[in-house]
Formats: sequence, C-alpha cells, structure tokens
Amino acid sequence: MNHNLTSRTAILVFAQSAEAEAKHKAIANTDALFDVLTDHTLKTVEKTGLPYFHINELQQVGTTFGERFANAIQAVYSKGFDRVITIGNDSPQLKAQHITEAECQLKNDKFVLGPSTDGGFYLMGLHKGQFNAEAFKQLAWQTSALSKQLLRLVSVSVAVFRLPTLFDIDTVEDIKSFIAYATRIPNKVLQIFLSILFQTTKIEVHATVTVENRYLKLSYNKGSPQLFQSA
Repeated sequence: MNHNLTSRTAILVFAQSAEAEAKHKAIANTDALFDVLTDHTLKTVEKTGLPYFHINELQQVGTTFGERFANAIQAVYSKGFDRVITIGNDSPQLKAQHITEAECQLKNDKFVLGPSTDGGFYLMGLHKGQFNAEAFKQLAWQTSALSKQLLRLVSVSVAVFRLPTLFDIDTVEDIKSFIAYATRIPNKVLQIFLSILFQTTKIEVHATVTVENRYLKLSYNKGSPQLFQSA
C-alpha cells in the first residue's frame, strides 16, 4: 500500500485474493491467473504515483457485494481523501494513463466511468460529495445492467466522463475474446491465458497481438501453443 497523503485522490483496488477468486470462477488454474492479474494491476497502479489501498476479502465488511464495495469506498474517504478511483484486478488492458486521466477529470468535478464489455465497469472515479452509500448498495452489482444503473444514478446531478470500454476476465469465453480482439497483451498475462486455454478448450485462434513491444502472430489449437514472430 502507498499512503502518500499529499494527494487528495486515492486509488481503491477492490479485489479478492487469488485463493478467494478460485472458489467463485470456473476457470482452470484460477490461482495462478489472478496472481498474475493482481500483480499486473498493482504495478500499473504504482506507475501513477497516487496513494492506493488494496482491500481484499479479509478487509471487506458487509454481507452483499454492494455493501462490501460501498463500505470500502467509505473507508478510503474516512482516511482523509476527497476523491476515490476504484478498480478491480480483472482488466489486463488497464493502463496507468486511464487512472491519471480519471484523476484529471475528477479534478474538473466530473464523475468518471470506465465501462467493461460485460455491462459492468473496470474503473469508477467519484468525489466524496457524489457518493451515496445507501444508493450504491442497491445497484445491480455483478450484472450486465450495472453501468446503465450507475449512470442513471449519478448523471442527474453531475457531468460524466467515460473512459474507453475494456475487457474484463470472468470466464474462459472472456479470455478467448480478449485474445481475439485485444491488440496489446502483457507477456505474463498472455502466457497464463494460453496455458488456461490449452488445458480447457479445443479451439483455434488466429490473432496478431503486441507483447512487450513486439508484434507477434498467435496461432494455436489443441496441440501445444506456439508463438511466431511476424515479419
């Protein structure tokens, strides 16, 4: 955790441990997957230089997801911050620039939302005065209606800034889609994705991706995954 209190903006990484994720997500090798995703997320957060708090299941308080999330946001405000940027650990496309742009828009009194392809969001940024804990608890958390409900809740009183829509990872199908459509994939993330798909599916994928600034052509089937450097 970074506790630099000179900033009035803090990042909340609201994410369960890899062991907890493994109990709820039907993905092979979930522990290793979320170890990699959490590590990637925290490294991305650290690049921003903003203070951050990683609140996993051991620190979360409440019965429902909405209660636990709202309580975590309030806990960060209670530490003296005026603005909170919340993220999870399941969006490999998240970059430090998304977070710093969110902070910039928050300073301009905007509500910030980074929608995900499944109807939820990978990032939310809001001022202390925009946060209504009871209303947030009642939203349709973990459903495809979440982003629309959230925008209806906040847009009546504040301007909204939208970040680009990104993938998040909850299922094997999400991994397939991510590899098929994402154009830049961190090397460690790509390798764990290939390992999972090799274990669980019989598919063929042909895609061109960027891994650590190298353009690669990815082609694999039920046989051993292979990577070919493109011309």
